[in-house]
Amino acid sequence: MYRTPRLFLFAAPLAAVPGRAVAAGMPQLNFHDPLLIGQVVWGAVIFGGFYLSLSRFALPRVERVLSNRRTRIQSDLDVARKAKAEADRASAELLSARHEAAEQARAHVERIQSEARASADAHAAETAKRLESEIANAETRITQSREEALSSLSEIATSTTQDLVARLIGTQDEQTVASAVKRVSA
Repeated sequence: MYRTPRLFLFAAPLAAVPGRAVAAGMPQLNFHDPLLIGQVVWGAVIFGGFYLSLSRFALPRVERVLSNRRTRIQSDLDVARKAKAEADRASAELLSARHEAAEQARAHVERIQSEARASADAHAAETAKRLESEIANAETRITQSREEALSSLSEIATSTTQDLVARLIGTQDEQTVASAVKRVSA
């Protein structure tokens, strides 16, 4: 069994009277009306007047505004390009100056470090020389003191031995004690 769509049922009565619906619904499409020609003429006159007023007054003003705007935008773009070129050049100069300053600073630091090293080496050499001199003097004094101590050792040993012999034995024979100390120390 076939069913017809519901929309088709409502559209069927409207399609039955096409001439009357068009003429009654849209009078401007009724070409048998004597007022239609007047409406067309007045429409053409109004369109022509509107076109003339737009082409003579409004559109030239709009064109001037657009032309001024285009010129201003172009000049602003030119100024911006020049400013960008100057900024790029200034940035390159700044980068170059920064690089040169870094190289100068590095050279200055290296020069100061080498001067400090040289000064420290000179000071160390001077200190080493002074210390060597002091060590040599101290060794000389030690040698002299040792020689003095060794030279007086026999006298000290002799007198100490005499005192010990005198306490132990009770007699003092200086020549015998001296010859015994010389024999032992030799």
